[in-house]
Amino acid sequence: MFRKYLIRFVYFSIFIGFIICGAYVSGTFHPNEYTIQQIEDEIHRKEMKMVEELGLNEPEFEFNDKVSFINTTSKCISYLNWTTDRVKRVPTSIIIAMAGIESAWGQSRFAVEGNALFGVRTWDLENVPHMKALGNPDASWGVKKYTSKCQSVKDMIRILNTHPAYEKFRHFRAKQLDTGEWNYGELLLGMTAWSTNPDYQKIILSTIVDNKLP
Repeated sequence: MFRKYLIRFVYFSIFIGFIICGAYVSGTFHPNEYTIQQIEDEIHRKEMKMVEELGLNEPEFEFNDKVSFINTTSKCISYLNWTTDRVKRVPTSIIIAMAGIESAWGQSRFAVEGNALFGVRTWDLENVPHMKALGNPDASWGVKKYTSKCQSVKDMIRILNTHPAYEKFRHFRAKQLDTGEWNYGELLLGMTAWSTNPDYQKIILSTIVDNKLP
């Protein structure tokens, strides 16, 4: 009888040993990169499901000065991040800085009349709502108009995630996500196609620092 229980105990110990080893391998006790990624993906899926269930709406884009512009743009980005995969998000500071510079902190004609914060151009003048530059009404392109300023932010994020010109940006972002720390200077090196101004990177970086952007 004792031998019978002893054998059962040995088998049970071996079984527990396998579970513990498996837990270490999968990262249960010491999370490895794969396990961390699985957990983060699951959290994001639950976030997206929560957004759908709660019927969360796009926040109002209300502002009257630079500070309120920064705050309301940040709220828009937080809203968009709820339904944007973690690996496709763009640092909040970069988005706010670019929106501020491109739209004169929401005061430009394109921002006021067309909700365009980034001056995104379109050559599909027949199908895409747009505005023409006052000094170039006969141009073959126009600046895209949006139903809201938050939709302008959404389109900017989409462009960075899909356009071939920003492949280097996506490469830098993926590398930095692995390290868990943003390097704005490096990311902006992958966004040189956004502006013809050779000092654009310096302008965005100084805007981030000077305004202590989140």
